[in-house]
Amino acid sequence: MTAEPAGTPPAQPPDPVTLIRTRGYAVLLVMVAVLGVPVSAAAFGFLALVSELQSLTYDDLPDALGFTATPSWWPVPLLGVAGLLAGLAVRYLPGRGGHKPAEGLVSTGPPSAVQLPGIALAALASLGLGAVLGPEAPLIALGGGLAVWAVRLIKPDIDPGAIAVVGAAGSFAAVSALLGSPLLGAFLLMEASGLAGMMLGVALVPGLLAAGIGALIFTGLGSWTGLGTYSLALHHVPHADSPTVAEFGWAIALGLGAALVGAGIHRLALFLQPRVERRTVVATAVMGLVVGVLALVYAEGTGKSASQVLYSGQHDLDPLLADSARYSAATLVVLIACKSLAYCASLSAFRGGPIFPAMFVGAAGGLALSHLPGLNPTSGFAMGIGAMCVAMLKLPMTAVLLATLLLGTEGLTVMPLVIVSVVVSYVVTLRITPPPAAFTKEPPAA
Repeated sequence: MTAEPAGTPPAQPPDPVTLIRTRGYAVLLVMVAVLGVPVSAAAFGFLALVSELQSLTYDDLPDALGFTATPSWWPVPLLGVAGLLAGLAVRYLPGRGGHKPAEGLVSTGPPSAVQLPGIALAALASLGLGAVLGPEAPLIALGGGLAVWAVRLIKPDIDPGAIAVVGAAGSFAAVSALLGSPLLGAFLLMEASGLAGMMLGVALVPGLLAAGIGALIFTGLGSWTGLGTYSLALHHVPHADSPTVAEFGWAIALGLGAALVGAGIHRLALFLQPRVERRTVVATAVMGLVVGVLALVYAEGTGKSASQVLYSGQHDLDPLLADSARYSAATLVVLIACKSLAYCASLSAFRGGPIFPAMFVGAAGGLALSHLPGLNPTSGFAMGIGAMCVAMLKLPMTAVLLATLLLGTEGLTVMPLVIVSVVVSYVVTLRITPPPAAFTKEPPAA
Protein backbone atom coordinates (compact mmCIF):
# COMPACT_ATOMS: atom_id res chain seq x y z
CA MET A 1 0.00 0.00 0.00
CA THR A 2 1.43 3.40 -0.97
CA ALA A 3 1.74 5.86 1.87
CA GLU A 4 0.21 9.28 1.36
CA PRO A 5 2.69 12.17 1.15
CA ALA A 6 3.20 14.13 4.35
CA GLY A 7 0.92 17.09 4.64
CA THR A 8 -1.82 15.61 2.41
CA PRO A 9 -5.19 16.70 3.82
CA PRO A 10 -7.54 13.86 4.72
CA ALA A 11 -10.26 12.94 2.23
CA GLN A 12 -13.43 14.90 2.88
CA PRO A 13 -16.78 13.09 3.02
CA PRO A 14 -19.24 13.97 0.27
CA ASP A 15 -21.35 17.05 0.87
CA PRO A 16 -24.97 15.94 1.49
CA VAL A 17 -26.44 19.07 -0.07
CA THR A 18 -24.38 18.56 -3.22
CA LEU A 19 -25.50 14.92 -3.41
CA ILE A 20 -29.16 15.86 -3.15
CA ARG A 21 -28.81 18.38 -5.99
CA THR A 22 -27.36 15.84 -8.43
CA ARG A 23 -29.34 14.27 -11.24
CA GLY A 24 -28.46 10.82 -9.92
CA TYR A 25 -30.27 11.52 -6.65
CA ALA A 26 -33.41 12.54 -8.54
CA VAL A 27 -33.22 9.32 -10.55
CA LEU A 28 -32.79 7.39 -7.30
CA LEU A 29 -35.97 8.94 -5.89
CA VAL A 30 -37.93 7.92 -8.98
CA MET A 31 -36.52 4.40 -8.75
CA VAL A 32 -37.45 4.14 -5.07
CA ALA A 33 -40.98 5.39 -5.76
CA VAL A 34 -41.48 2.76 -8.45
CA LEU A 35 -40.01 -0.04 -6.33
CA GLY A 36 -42.18 0.92 -3.35
CA VAL A 37 -45.26 -0.43 -5.13
CA PRO A 38 -44.24 -4.11 -5.68
CA VAL A 39 -42.27 -4.30 -2.41
CA SER A 40 -45.20 -3.09 -0.29
CA ALA A 41 -47.56 -5.39 -2.23
CA ALA A 42 -45.25 -8.32 -1.47
CA ALA A 43 -45.16 -7.31 2.21
CA PHE A 44 -48.95 -7.17 2.28
CA GLY A 45 -49.10 -10.64 0.73
CA PHE A 46 -46.65 -11.97 3.33
CA LEU A 47 -48.76 -10.61 6.21
CA ALA A 48 -51.94 -11.97 4.63
CA LEU A 49 -50.34 -15.41 4.32
CA VAL A 50 -49.22 -15.35 7.98
CA SER A 51 -52.74 -14.41 9.06
CA GLU A 52 -54.29 -17.17 6.98
CA LEU A 53 -51.85 -19.74 8.37
CA GLN A 54 -52.71 -18.72 11.92
CA SER A 55 -56.43 -19.06 11.26
CA LEU A 56 -56.00 -22.32 9.36
CA THR A 57 -53.84 -24.09 11.93
CA TYR A 58 -55.46 -22.82 15.13
CA ASP A 59 -59.15 -22.64 14.11
CA ASP A 60 -59.95 -24.40 10.82
CA LEU A 61 -57.82 -27.52 11.28
CA PRO A 62 -59.24 -28.49 14.72
CA ASP A 63 -62.73 -27.89 13.34
CA ALA A 64 -62.02 -30.13 10.34
CA LEU A 65 -60.81 -32.86 12.70
CA GLY A 66 -64.15 -32.82 14.54
CA PHE A 67 -63.36 -30.69 17.60
CA THR A 68 -66.18 -28.35 18.59
CA ALA A 69 -63.58 -25.90 19.94
CA THR A 70 -59.81 -25.73 19.73
CA PRO A 71 -58.48 -27.98 22.55
CA SER A 72 -56.26 -26.33 25.14
CA TRP A 73 -53.52 -28.88 24.35
CA TRP A 74 -53.59 -28.06 20.63
CA PRO A 75 -50.65 -25.59 20.73
CA VAL A 76 -48.24 -28.28 21.98
CA PRO A 77 -48.07 -30.40 18.79
CA LEU A 78 -48.64 -27.29 16.64
CA LEU A 79 -45.56 -25.56 18.05
CA GLY A 80 -43.54 -28.75 17.83
CA VAL A 81 -44.23 -28.86 14.09
CA ALA A 82 -43.45 -25.13 13.86
CA GLY A 83 -40.08 -25.69 15.50
CA LEU A 84 -39.28 -28.60 13.21
CA LEU A 85 -40.10 -26.62 10.05
CA ALA A 86 -38.35 -23.46 11.20
CA GLY A 87 -35.30 -25.45 12.32
CA LEU A 88 -35.04 -27.16 8.92
CA ALA A 89 -35.22 -23.79 7.14
CA VAL A 90 -32.58 -22.27 9.42
CA ARG A 91 -30.28 -25.29 9.22
CA TYR A 92 -30.37 -26.12 5.52
CA LEU A 93 -31.37 -23.00 3.55
CA PRO A 94 -28.97 -20.15 2.71
CA GLY A 95 -28.96 -17.26 5.14
CA ARG A 96 -29.90 -19.33 8.23
CA GLY A 97 -33.39 -17.83 8.29
CA GLY A 98 -32.12 -14.25 8.53
CA HIS A 99 -32.04 -12.00 11.57
CA LYS A 100 -31.68 -13.59 15.03
CA PRO A 101 -34.35 -11.87 17.13
CA ALA A 102 -32.52 -12.34 20.44
CA GLU A 103 -29.88 -9.91 19.19
CA GLY A 104 -32.38 -7.06 18.76
CA LEU A 105 -33.06 -4.95 15.69
CA VAL A 106 -29.60 -4.63 14.18
CA SER A 107 -28.74 -3.12 10.80
CA THR A 108 -26.88 -5.77 8.79
CA GLY A 109 -27.81 -4.63 5.28
CA PRO A 110 -30.20 -6.26 2.82
CA PRO A 111 -29.83 -10.03 2.29
CA SER A 112 -28.84 -11.50 -1.05
CA ALA A 113 -31.44 -12.92 -3.44
CA VAL A 114 -30.46 -16.51 -2.65
CA GLN A 115 -31.18 -15.92 1.06
CA LEU A 116 -34.71 -14.58 0.59
CA PRO A 117 -36.55 -17.96 0.31
CA GLY A 118 -34.97 -19.23 3.54
CA ILE A 119 -35.86 -16.03 5.39
CA ALA A 120 -39.46 -16.18 4.17
CA LEU A 121 -39.96 -19.87 4.97
CA ALA A 122 -38.40 -19.66 8.44
CA ALA A 123 -40.58 -16.65 9.26
CA LEU A 124 -43.75 -18.27 7.91
CA ALA A 125 -43.17 -21.42 9.95
CA SER A 126 -42.49 -19.34 13.06
CA LEU A 127 -45.19 -16.67 12.80
CA GLY A 128 -47.89 -18.72 11.12
CA LEU A 129 -47.82 -21.57 13.64
CA GLY A 130 -47.65 -19.64 16.90
CA ALA A 131 -44.13 -18.55 17.85
CA VAL A 132 -44.13 -15.47 20.10
CA LEU A 133 -42.52 -13.07 17.63
CA GLY A 134 -43.65 -10.31 15.30
CA PRO A 135 -43.30 -9.86 11.52
CA GLU A 136 -41.26 -6.65 11.49
CA ALA A 137 -37.76 -8.15 11.24
CA PRO A 138 -38.58 -10.55 8.35
CA LEU A 139 -40.38 -7.71 6.55
CA ILE A 140 -37.36 -5.42 6.93
CA ALA A 141 -35.08 -8.11 5.48
CA LEU A 142 -37.43 -9.19 2.70
CA GLY A 143 -38.28 -5.63 1.68
CA GLY A 144 -34.63 -4.59 1.47
CA GLY A 145 -33.56 -7.79 -0.28
CA LEU A 146 -36.34 -7.62 -2.88
CA ALA A 147 -35.61 -3.97 -3.66
CA VAL A 148 -31.88 -4.59 -4.13
CA TRP A 149 -32.51 -7.70 -6.23
CA ALA A 150 -34.88 -5.80 -8.54
CA VAL A 151 -32.47 -2.89 -8.97
CA ARG A 152 -29.54 -5.17 -9.77
CA LEU A 153 -31.62 -6.89 -12.45
CA ILE A 154 -32.16 -3.52 -14.11
CA LYS A 155 -28.77 -1.94 -13.43
CA PRO A 156 -26.07 -4.49 -12.47
CA ASP A 157 -23.35 -1.84 -12.11
CA ILE A 158 -25.24 0.40 -9.69
CA ASP A 159 -23.14 2.26 -7.13
CA PRO A 160 -22.80 0.51 -3.72
CA GLY A 161 -23.93 3.67 -1.95
CA ALA A 162 -27.10 3.75 -4.02
CA ILE A 163 -27.64 0.05 -3.27
CA ALA A 164 -27.62 0.81 0.46
CA VAL A 165 -30.20 3.57 0.01
CA VAL A 166 -32.41 1.35 -2.18
CA GLY A 167 -32.23 -1.49 0.36
CA ALA A 168 -33.20 0.85 3.18
CA ALA A 169 -36.08 2.26 1.12
CA GLY A 170 -37.33 -1.27 0.44
CA SER A 171 -37.37 -1.93 4.18
CA PHE A 172 -39.24 1.34 4.77
CA ALA A 173 -41.88 0.33 2.22
CA ALA A 174 -42.28 -3.16 3.72
CA VAL A 175 -43.02 -1.94 7.27
CA SER A 176 -44.76 1.29 6.22
CA ALA A 177 -48.18 0.49 7.71
CA LEU A 178 -47.30 -2.27 10.17
CA LEU A 179 -46.89 -0.03 13.22
CA GLY A 180 -49.94 2.08 12.45
CA SER A 181 -48.15 4.96 10.73
CA PRO A 182 -45.53 5.19 7.95
CA LEU A 183 -43.78 7.86 10.01
CA LEU A 184 -43.43 5.52 13.00
CA GLY A 185 -42.01 2.72 10.83
CA ALA A 186 -39.57 5.17 9.28
CA PHE A 187 -38.53 6.45 12.72
CA LEU A 188 -37.92 2.89 13.93
CA LEU A 189 -35.54 2.17 11.05
CA MET A 190 -33.88 5.57 11.37
CA GLU A 191 -33.12 5.13 15.08
CA ALA A 192 -32.04 1.51 14.63
CA SER A 193 -29.62 2.47 11.81
CA GLY A 194 -27.71 4.95 13.97
CA LEU A 195 -27.43 7.54 11.17
CA ALA A 196 -27.25 11.19 12.17
CA GLY A 197 -26.65 14.64 10.76
CA MET A 198 -27.12 15.66 7.15
CA MET A 199 -26.33 12.17 5.80
CA LEU A 200 -29.43 10.97 7.64
CA GLY A 201 -31.50 13.23 5.40
CA VAL A 202 -29.87 11.83 2.27
CA ALA A 203 -30.93 8.29 3.19
CA LEU A 204 -34.16 9.24 4.95
CA VAL A 205 -35.88 11.12 2.11
CA PRO A 206 -36.02 8.07 -0.23
CA GLY A 207 -37.14 5.95 2.71
CA LEU A 208 -39.95 8.32 3.62
CA LEU A 209 -41.06 8.38 -0.01
CA ALA A 210 -41.12 4.57 -0.13
CA ALA A 211 -42.93 4.41 3.22
CA GLY A 212 -45.62 6.82 2.05
CA ILE A 213 -46.20 4.86 -1.15
CA GLY A 214 -46.16 1.61 0.79
CA ALA A 215 -48.83 2.88 3.19
CA LEU A 216 -51.03 3.82 0.23
CA ILE A 217 -50.58 0.36 -1.28
CA PHE A 218 -51.38 -1.32 2.05
CA THR A 219 -54.54 0.77 2.40
CA GLY A 220 -55.62 0.12 -1.18
CA LEU A 221 -54.99 -3.62 -1.03
CA GLY A 222 -56.69 -3.88 2.35
CA SER A 223 -59.80 -2.16 1.01
CA TRP A 224 -59.81 -4.06 -2.28
CA THR A 225 -59.33 -7.52 -0.75
CA GLY A 226 -61.36 -6.88 2.41
CA LEU A 227 -58.50 -8.24 4.52
CA GLY A 228 -57.64 -4.98 6.28
CA THR A 229 -54.20 -3.39 6.45
CA TYR A 230 -52.65 -5.54 9.22
CA SER A 231 -51.69 -2.31 10.98
CA LEU A 232 -51.23 -1.92 14.70
CA ALA A 233 -54.32 -0.11 16.02
CA LEU A 234 -56.47 0.29 19.11
CA HIS A 235 -60.20 0.85 18.70
CA HIS A 236 -61.27 1.01 22.35
CA VAL A 237 -59.09 3.32 24.47
CA PRO A 238 -60.54 4.25 27.88
CA HIS A 239 -60.21 7.84 29.01
CA ALA A 240 -57.06 8.83 30.91
CA ASP A 241 -57.09 11.77 33.33
CA SER A 242 -54.22 14.22 33.63
CA PRO A 243 -51.12 12.67 35.26
CA THR A 244 -50.94 12.74 39.04
CA VAL A 245 -48.01 12.67 41.44
CA ALA A 246 -48.84 9.06 42.30
CA GLU A 247 -48.72 8.09 38.61
CA PHE A 248 -45.27 9.64 38.23
CA GLY A 249 -44.21 7.38 41.09
CA TRP A 250 -45.74 4.43 39.24
CA ALA A 251 -43.84 5.52 36.11
CA ILE A 252 -40.55 5.11 37.96
CA ALA A 253 -41.60 1.75 39.37
CA LEU A 254 -42.80 0.51 35.98
CA GLY A 255 -39.59 1.60 34.30
CA LEU A 256 -37.49 -0.23 36.89
CA GLY A 257 -39.64 -3.37 36.73
CA ALA A 258 -39.65 -3.46 32.92
CA ALA A 259 -35.86 -3.11 32.84
CA LEU A 260 -35.45 -6.08 35.18
CA VAL A 261 -37.96 -8.27 33.32
CA GLY A 262 -36.55 -7.29 29.93
CA ALA A 263 -33.00 -8.01 31.06
CA GLY A 264 -34.09 -11.42 32.33
CA ILE A 265 -35.79 -12.31 29.04
CA HIS A 266 -32.86 -11.03 27.02
CA ARG A 267 -30.19 -12.80 29.06
CA LEU A 268 -31.98 -16.12 29.04
CA ALA A 269 -32.62 -15.91 25.29
CA LEU A 270 -28.97 -15.14 24.56
CA PHE A 271 -27.91 -17.94 26.90
CA LEU A 272 -30.13 -20.45 25.06
CA GLN A 273 -29.37 -19.26 21.52
CA PRO A 274 -25.89 -20.82 21.04
CA ARG A 275 -27.11 -24.04 22.63
CA VAL A 276 -30.03 -24.19 20.22
CA GLU A 277 -27.63 -23.62 17.33
CA ARG A 278 -25.62 -26.69 18.32
CA ARG A 279 -28.63 -28.90 17.39
CA THR A 280 -30.71 -26.51 15.34
CA VAL A 281 -33.56 -28.72 14.14
CA VAL A 282 -34.12 -30.75 17.30
CA ALA A 283 -33.56 -27.84 19.69
CA THR A 284 -35.91 -25.53 17.78
CA ALA A 285 -38.60 -28.21 17.91
CA VAL A 286 -38.01 -28.51 21.68
CA MET A 287 -38.34 -24.74 22.08
CA GLY A 288 -41.59 -24.96 20.13
CA LEU A 289 -42.89 -27.60 22.53
CA VAL A 290 -41.94 -25.34 25.45
CA VAL A 291 -44.00 -22.50 23.96
CA GLY A 292 -46.94 -24.87 23.44
CA VAL A 293 -46.78 -26.17 27.02
CA LEU A 294 -46.73 -22.60 28.38
CA ALA A 295 -49.85 -21.78 26.36
CA LEU A 296 -51.50 -24.94 27.76
CA VAL A 297 -50.57 -24.00 31.34
CA TYR A 298 -52.09 -20.54 30.90
CA ALA A 299 -55.30 -21.88 29.34
CA GLU A 300 -55.80 -24.55 32.00
CA GLY A 301 -54.84 -22.30 34.88
CA THR A 302 -56.97 -19.28 33.98
CA GLY A 303 -59.72 -20.52 31.67
CA LYS A 304 -58.65 -18.00 29.02
CA SER A 305 -57.68 -18.75 25.43
CA ALA A 306 -54.22 -20.23 24.86
CA SER A 307 -53.85 -17.94 21.84
CA GLN A 308 -53.12 -15.03 24.20
CA VAL A 309 -49.76 -16.62 24.95
CA LEU A 310 -49.12 -17.53 21.31
CA TYR A 311 -48.24 -15.25 18.38
CA SER A 312 -46.93 -11.71 18.55
CA GLY A 313 -49.74 -10.19 20.61
CA GLN A 314 -50.31 -7.44 18.03
CA HIS A 315 -54.00 -8.19 17.57
CA ASP A 316 -54.57 -8.99 21.27
CA LEU A 317 -53.55 -5.54 22.52
CA ASP A 318 -56.91 -3.98 21.65
CA PRO A 319 -59.12 -6.58 23.42
CA LEU A 320 -56.68 -6.71 26.34
CA LEU A 321 -57.16 -3.00 27.01
CA ALA A 322 -60.87 -2.93 26.19
CA ASP A 323 -61.64 -5.92 28.47
CA SER A 324 -59.05 -5.16 31.15
CA ALA A 325 -61.74 -5.05 33.85
CA ARG A 326 -62.43 -8.75 33.21
CA TYR A 327 -58.83 -9.73 34.01
CA SER A 328 -57.95 -10.21 37.65
CA ALA A 329 -54.48 -9.24 38.83
CA ALA A 330 -53.64 -12.94 39.31
CA THR A 331 -54.68 -13.79 35.74
CA LEU A 332 -52.55 -10.97 34.38
CA VAL A 333 -49.55 -12.14 36.41
CA VAL A 334 -49.90 -15.67 35.01
CA LEU A 335 -50.26 -14.23 31.50
CA ILE A 336 -47.11 -12.13 31.93
CA ALA A 337 -45.11 -15.10 33.21
CA CYS A 338 -46.23 -17.50 30.46
CA LYS A 339 -45.94 -14.92 27.67
CA SER A 340 -42.48 -13.80 28.83
CA LEU A 341 -41.10 -17.36 28.97
CA ALA A 342 -42.66 -18.22 25.60
CA TYR A 343 -41.19 -15.00 24.21
CA CYS A 344 -37.77 -15.96 25.55
CA ALA A 345 -37.93 -19.45 24.02
CA SER A 346 -39.05 -18.00 20.68
CA LEU A 347 -36.27 -15.40 20.68
CA SER A 348 -33.65 -18.10 21.16
CA ALA A 349 -34.71 -20.35 18.28
CA PHE A 350 -37.37 -19.02 15.90
CA ARG A 351 -37.27 -16.22 13.36
CA GLY A 352 -39.26 -13.00 13.66
CA GLY A 353 -39.17 -9.60 15.33
CA PRO A 354 -39.04 -8.63 19.02
CA ILE A 355 -41.34 -5.57 19.07
CA PHE A 356 -44.93 -6.78 19.45
CA PRO A 357 -44.37 -9.40 22.19
CA ALA A 358 -42.46 -6.77 24.19
CA MET A 359 -45.41 -4.40 23.78
CA PHE A 360 -47.87 -7.06 24.93
CA VAL A 361 -45.85 -8.09 28.01
CA GLY A 362 -45.41 -4.45 29.01
CA ALA A 363 -49.09 -3.67 28.46
CA ALA A 364 -50.16 -6.63 30.60
CA GLY A 365 -47.72 -5.54 33.31
CA GLY A 366 -49.12 -2.00 33.35
CA LEU A 367 -52.67 -3.31 33.57
CA ALA A 368 -51.74 -5.66 36.41
CA LEU A 369 -50.31 -2.75 38.42
CA SER A 370 -53.43 -0.67 37.70
CA HIS A 371 -55.29 -2.94 40.14
CA LEU A 372 -53.33 -1.13 42.86
CA PRO A 373 -54.30 2.38 44.01
CA GLY A 374 -53.15 5.46 42.11
CA LEU A 375 -52.74 4.11 38.58
CA ASN A 376 -55.20 4.54 35.72
CA PRO A 377 -55.42 1.43 33.43
CA THR A 378 -54.80 3.44 30.26
CA SER A 379 -51.77 5.15 31.81
CA GLY A 380 -50.39 1.82 33.05
CA PHE A 381 -51.00 0.25 29.64
CA ALA A 382 -49.06 2.99 27.85
CA MET A 383 -46.21 3.17 30.36
CA GLY A 384 -45.80 -0.59 30.31
CA ILE A 385 -45.54 -0.65 26.52
CA GLY A 386 -42.93 2.11 26.41
CA ALA A 387 -40.82 0.76 29.27
CA MET A 388 -40.78 -2.81 28.01
CA CYS A 389 -40.07 -1.80 24.40
CA VAL A 390 -37.03 0.23 25.36
CA ALA A 391 -35.82 -2.58 27.64
CA MET A 392 -35.85 -5.01 24.70
CA LEU A 393 -34.96 -2.69 21.78
CA LYS A 394 -32.86 0.05 23.44
CA LEU A 395 -34.50 2.61 21.12
CA PRO A 396 -35.93 5.25 23.49
CA MET A 397 -37.56 7.60 20.98
CA THR A 398 -39.24 4.73 19.14
CA ALA A 399 -40.50 3.34 22.45
CA VAL A 400 -42.11 6.67 23.41
CA LEU A 401 -43.75 7.06 20.01
CA LEU A 402 -45.03 3.47 19.97
CA ALA A 403 -46.69 3.88 23.35
CA THR A 404 -48.23 7.30 22.73
CA LEU A 405 -49.25 7.35 19.06
CA LEU A 406 -50.99 4.02 19.54
CA LEU A 407 -53.43 5.59 22.03
CA GLY A 408 -54.47 8.48 19.78
CA THR A 409 -55.60 11.58 21.68
CA GLU A 410 -55.22 9.81 25.03
CA GLY A 411 -51.56 9.28 24.16
CA LEU A 412 -50.91 13.03 24.42
CA THR A 413 -52.31 13.00 27.95
CA VAL A 414 -50.12 10.15 29.17
CA MET A 415 -46.98 11.12 27.21
CA PRO A 416 -45.17 12.69 30.22
CA LEU A 417 -45.67 9.47 32.18
CA VAL A 418 -44.46 7.37 29.26
CA ILE A 419 -41.34 9.49 28.89
CA VAL A 420 -40.45 9.04 32.57
CA SER A 421 -40.99 5.26 32.45
CA VAL A 422 -38.98 4.93 29.22
CA VAL A 423 -36.06 6.99 30.53
CA VAL A 424 -35.91 4.99 33.78
CA SER A 425 -36.12 1.68 31.94
CA TYR A 426 -33.51 2.74 29.37
CA VAL A 427 -30.95 3.91 31.91
CA VAL A 428 -31.40 0.89 34.17
CA THR A 429 -31.25 -1.48 31.20
CA LEU A 430 -27.95 -0.01 30.03
CA ARG A 431 -26.53 -0.20 33.55
CA ILE A 432 -27.38 -3.88 34.10
CA THR A 433 -26.80 -5.23 30.58
CA PRO A 434 -23.46 -7.08 30.31
CA PRO A 435 -21.36 -7.04 27.11
CA PRO A 436 -22.77 -9.22 24.31
CA ALA A 437 -19.66 -11.42 24.39
CA ALA A 438 -20.79 -12.76 27.74
CA PHE A 439 -23.59 -14.64 25.99
CA THR A 440 -22.29 -15.36 22.49
CA LYS A 441 -19.42 -17.57 23.67
CA GLU A 442 -19.90 -21.13 22.41
CA PRO A 443 -20.71 -23.73 25.09
CA PRO A 444 -18.14 -26.50 25.46
CA ALA A 445 -18.71 -29.63 23.40
CA ALA A 446 -20.29 -32.53 25.22
